[in-house]
Amino acid sequence: MTIIETAKLNGLDPQAYLADVLDCIHDHKINKLDDLLPWTWKALGQAADSRAA
Repeated sequence: MTIIETAKLNGLDPQAYLADVLDCIHDHKINKLDDLLPWTWKALGQAADSRAA
């Protein structure tokens, strides 16, 4: 529940956030796990979008 509420407080769609984190956490570097926190994730999503374009 805390992760969902934190995602909401950061203006994220909790379902999209959780789905993305669960999808990429298995091969994410252990020393970079803070990149997956809700307040950082939005920037990561935008960076991925700009790389795809």
